[in-house]
Amino acid sequence: MPDVNAVLAAMGKFADDVRSGTLKGATGKAITDVVNIGIGGSDLGPVMATLALAPFHDGPRAHFVSNIDGAHIADILKLVQPETTLFIVASKTFTTVETMTNAQTARNFIAKALGEAAVQHHFAAVSTALDKVAAFGIDSARVFGFWDWVGGRYSIWSAIGLPLMIAVGPENFGKFLDGAHAVDNHFRKAPITENLPILLGLIGFYHRNVLGYPTRAILPYDQRLSRFPAYLQQLDMESNGKGVTIDGTPVEGNSGPVVWGEPGT
Repeated sequence: MPDVNAVLAAMGKFADDVRSGTLKGATGKAITDVVNIGIGGSDLGPVMATLALAPFHDGPRAHFVSNIDGAHIADILKLVQPETTLFIVASKTFTTVETMTNAQTARNFIAKALGEAAVQHHFAAVSTALDKVAAFGIDSARVFGFWDWVGGRYSIWSAIGLPLMIAVGPENFGKFLDGAHAVDNHFRKAPITENLPILLGLIGFYHRNVLGYPTRAILPYDQRLSRFPAYLQQLDMESNGKGVTIDGTPVEGNSGPVVWGEPGT
């Protein structure tokens, strides 16, 4: 826990500096836009939560890039100015092809407009590969780590949540963590007949293996939850869609449904 709390404190200081204008770009201008570059759990969680908590945004504008198709980042770069943009590169190993391709495009965007020396002022990283981060040109003081036991699909509550913290502020991010902690405690302590995660799991198993339903639709009716189905797709299907058990034995029966959905209208 001390290491986790140290990272959380460093994130809070960095987020406050960005939000207050204390941290400035290479030209001395405050940051107005934050672009998170990631993929999978380094993107889906932050996108989902940042959009869902839009009413609490009082920091810089938040943008997210994940698709290796150059059109995605090109469209984002049209919306921002190099002098006032901070890029966060989220990759534990700093070798993820899609993420690093987009990161290099962002780096070129800054270097072309402001010069090579400006790169260190406009980038931060969520990674454990300090050597690769340094080679990219990011100051070690702007690198926030996490651990192997943090699965990507649960990583929004780790340093991967940095863009969310910058958007809503450390205090609100702390409340977000408190909510997750409350649900964890509910799962650990609530009796089975009142335990929401257990009941949902049993209902899901019954639907798939007894009633034979092959898919599960997630249809949020709040537009700000529009990315929730995509988040749950990874969370549920990557967790449960296994062909073998933990000891390598082939699974008998169906392990999980196909999860899909869009906002209901």
